[in-house]
Amino acid sequence: MKTASFATLHFSVAFAVAYALSGSLVVGGLLALLEPAVNTCVFYFHERAWNKHQSAPLKLHCHHQQMYSCQQGKSPAEAVGHV
Repeated sequence: MKTASFATLHFSVAFAVAYALSGSLVVGGLLALLEPAVNTCVFYFHERAWNKHQSAPLKLHCHHQQMYSCQQGKSPAEAVGHV
């Protein structure tokens, strides 16, 4: 029910904005249908890129490595191998 409610709200806002800017019911209707379809395609590619980025190994440099290791329960000296 929540998804249907949000979809209705989304279409209504898209229609209202397009109608307010164009003064045309046809343009408002077309944009209300077109905008969510384009957003769906963009979201698909965004998710692919995001997942690819998330699966990449974490590369930390200099003091960032020490900070991350400290958060994992190591002292800064242990993080850089001085202990």
